[in-house]
Amino acid sequence: MMRTNRKIAVTLAATVLVGTAGAGFAQASSTTGTSAAPSACRPANHTAKITDAPSSAGHRHYRVTLTAARGYEPCELAGSPTDVRFSDHGSDSGVTAGRYGEQGNVVTFGPGHPVHFDIQVPNHGRGTAADEASFTLRAPGGQIPGTSFAEGTLTVAAGTLVGPVQRGA
Repeated sequence: MMRTNRKIAVTLAATVLVGTAGAGFAQASSTTGTSAAPSACRPANHTAKITDAPSSAGHRHYRVTLTAARGYEPCELAGSPTDVRFSDHGSDSGVTAGRYGEQGNVVTFGPGHPVHFDIQVPNHGRGTAADEASFTLRAPGGQIPGTSFAEGTLTVAAGTLVGPVQRGA
């Protein structure tokens, strides 16, 4: 119940911020600019799920897939999410993530156009369990106001990095 209340509060705050977005924040506008439908990039208008991904030398990987239902307008995302934090049953893990990879690529996100990003965790044996990630998406013009949440089982550690948003599920 606490997680639901927090998501409602974040959604309300994001709605207020969208109307007053200032420097450093991008409007979560549509790719066409002509629709009255809400943007898929706004946190309340998409879902995100964390799943295991193939490991690489020295790292565990997890994929965060974002999807939007019909009725939302496609939008553009760029680079890696920011302000990435992890929690387990509502308790902050104390681990934050940096970013890696090309940050300038732009992808279209919306109904029928899922996107994903990678969470890369050093495999040094000292991990912390988590069941949720929170993050702020970025548009080509800056951060999109509000916090998105992804659920799924993962282990994080100091040195965790997040890759840029890419096309596909």
